[in-house]
Amino acid sequence: MDAADGAEARIRFHDYHPTPADVRAEVLAGLGQPHKRLPPKLFYDQSGSRLFDAITELPEYYPTRTEIGILRDHGAAMADRLGRGCVLIELGSGSSLKIQTLLAALQPRVYVPIDISRDHLLESAHALAERFPALSIHAACADYSVPFQLPLDPGWRDLAAFFPGSSIGNFDPEEARRFLARIARLLGAGGRLLVGVDLRKDPAILNAAYNDARGVTAAFNLNLLTRINRELAGDFDLNAFAHRAFFNEAMSRIEMHLVSLVEQRVRVSGQDFAFRDGETIHTENSYKYGIADFQSLARDAGFESEQIWTDPGELFSVHCLRVTGV
Repeated sequence: MDAADGAEARIRFHDYHPTPADVRAEVLAGLGQPHKRLPPKLFYDQSGSRLFDAITELPEYYPTRTEIGILRDHGAAMADRLGRGCVLIELGSGSSLKIQTLLAALQPRVYVPIDISRDHLLESAHALAERFPALSIHAACADYSVPFQLPLDPGWRDLAAFFPGSSIGNFDPEEARRFLARIARLLGAGGRLLVGVDLRKDPAILNAAYNDARGVTAAFNLNLLTRINRELAGDFDLNAFAHRAFFNEAMSRIEMHLVSLVEQRVRVSGQDFAFRDGETIHTENSYKYGIADFQSLARDAGFESEQIWTDPGELFSVHCLRVTGV
């Protein structure tokens, strides 16, 4: 058996992927609202996942390299907190550099990556199986933002979770509390969560990070319309929409929108939607927290803050939380 065959044998794939009907329902409902809005999870088809990987390497986009730096500097301490040999659940298997850094320090006996993009998940699982030949991988293709059944063995103990990339910021605060409460129930009393949280900072840094000079973030945002055209028989003209991102200081969040450049009508899955000139589709929020504010949010969800690590510039934070109430 060669290395590739051995890697394949150590991967179990569980497909809970949302059906096209789910995507259709969410898109039609979102475009039908008075203020049009689409959930950011729809960004991550295969093209969207690759574009996001490219975003993480841009000079303006600090979160990924800063979080990786924190993981490299403090991985051993994080492993001590989570417990070596645990079952590690990753919510959103994004940057392979992040998880490789944590896996090397933690050496879990089982790794359970969860991602909404099937192809991206499989590519990542196979790469990690070759990189870590002793690791058992149970990959779950699912939408982790809603309740679903994880492929957990009843005999597994010492559950820990990793939620990197400041993805918690994509939830509105009350949604974030409910999401964290579900994770607390999944992990059980004493379970630990390692979560990346982007911090409040100079708005100029934030605005540059989401409006890169090369236009990769704009392409990522517009790819959502390409996906709708492909999967839902849409007729969006991408030249008639533009990317817009800005920091909303009152809400402490970056907002991303797609702006209609003209008055127009768009047809999606047999339904027509009117756009005014300048009207937007709100595609993403990314909330930025103060450390004390996030600790309070986690406490309301049933977690206690055990330890926090930040970079020297205090751009980003990684929190170790322990479940105290479920």
